[in-house]
Amino acid sequence: MTNVELARLVNLSPAATLERVRKLEHSGVIRNYMARLDPETVNLGLLVFVQVTLDRTSADIFDSFAKAVRAMPQVSECYMVAGGFDYLVKARVRDMNAYRAFLGKTLTRLPGVRQTHTYTVMEEVKADLELPI
Repeated sequence: MTNVELARLVNLSPAATLERVRKLEHSGVIRNYMARLDPETVNLGLLVFVQVTLDRTSADIFDSFAKAVRAMPQVSECYMVAGGFDYLVKARVRDMNAYRAFLGKTLTRLPGVRQTHTYTVMEEVKADLELPI
């Protein structure tokens, strides 16, 4: 939305609105801006979640795994979690053949990976990026 539209929405002048937005950007509250692309249109229609269990839990393995995952374009999100496995990876690929290649040639070859469990998304019920504020 434009600054003028935002100013109308919050009942401020465009200048005051722009100043507040810039303060939010500089303070890190607003981290970036992005466009939401349709995954099917850009040939990334298969969404998978992968539980990853490492063979040992040490700082060097955590660091190596995280560094490798950050460099993988297929991975959109990755979280270290507490519980029965170590990481939850969210990835997008073209189709099941592409996922098989990603799993076998990339993900399972990362430092320390002992085991993976894949969950293929059949339907995205809710996929909001907005925070509930």
